[in-house]
Amino acid sequence: MLVAGYAFASEDPLRARIQSQDAERFAALFRAGKVSGAELQAGYLDGAGRGVQIFTPNRILNATHLAQQVAKRKADYAHAVATCLPMVNGLNAELRAIYLAYRGLFPEFPLPQVHLVFGAGNSGGTARADAQVLGLEVLCKEGTTAAQFRTTMRSFFAHETVHTWQSAGNGPVADRLLSSALREGVPELLAELVTGADPDPDTEAWARPREADIWRRFSEDRVLMQTGDDKEKRAAYLRWFSNAGQRFDGLPEGWPAELGYWVGRNIARAYFTQASEEREALLTLIAAKDPAAILQRSAYAPR
Repeated sequence: MLVAGYAFASEDPLRARIQSQDAERFAALFRAGKVSGAELQAGYLDGAGRGVQIFTPNRILNATHLAQQVAKRKADYAHAVATCLPMVNGLNAELRAIYLAYRGLFPEFPLPQVHLVFGAGNSGGTARADAQVLGLEVLCKEGTTAAQFRTTMRSFFAHETVHTWQSAGNGPVADRLLSSALREGVPELLAELVTGADPDPDTEAWARPREADIWRRFSEDRVLMQTGDDKEKRAAYLRWFSNAGQRFDGLPEGWPAELGYWVGRNIARAYFTQASEEREALLTLIAAKDPAAILQRSAYAPR
C-alpha cells in the first residue's frame, strides 16, 4: 500500500520477504571462482538490483575494489555464502514480527524493502527511504554461529528500518556529535523495544560501569567538535563513530567501536523514560529536530 506523503509502496508486514537476489548472484560467482574485477562487474554490478545500487557508491565503490576485498577476506565471504545465505529464507518470519511491531507503533510510516547483498567488507547495513540494505559478509563473518546470525539480523532489521524514517540530514549540523549520537542511538533504542534484546550486549557490559567517564569524554569532544581546528574535530568524531578496527591513544583499554551509538541510546532512553506520552516521545526522537532540547529534557547526566 502507499502511505500518505511517500511515493513508494510500503511492505505488508504479513508478507515481507528478504530480497536476496543480488546476494545469490554474488554467491554463484563466488562458488564458481569468478571473482576477478571483470567477472564481478559483468556478473554482479551490471544489472544490479536496488540493494547493490545503494551499496555501490560509498561501500562497494567499484568492481576492482570489491575483487580486492574478496581476495583479502575470502574466509568471511566463504562462511557467509556457505553458512548464512542458506538461512535467509528462514528469517522472513523474524522480519515480519519486527514489521508487525512497527506497524502497531507507527501506522503512518512505510515499511521498507530489505535487500541482502555482498559488499566490500566495510558495512553491515545502510538505508534509504524505500529500502534497507544489509551486507552479508559483515553480518556473518567467519566464526559466526547460526544463533548469533539470527540475533544480529533481527537487530539490523529493526535498526535500519528506523533510519528509513529519519531525515537525510545532508545540510550542515551545528552539534554534529550529539546529532550523530541520536541518529544512531534512537534506532538502537527502537531495536531494543521491538526485539526485546540489547542490540549490543558486549558494548553494554564494557561501558555501563564506565558510564560517567564515557559521558565526560563525550561532552568534552562535543565542545571540541564546535571549537577545535579541523584535525581536532576529525579526531573527536572518530573516537565515537566510523572507527571500526581503529585504536586511539589516550582511550581506555577495550574502547568499543562506534561507542557513540551507545551514548545516543542512553540519551534516547532517558528522554523516552521521562515522557508522559511515550509514542509522541518516540516520534520526537525519530525526527530529532532539536538534539540539544532532547538532551536537556532527557536530564541525562550520569555521575
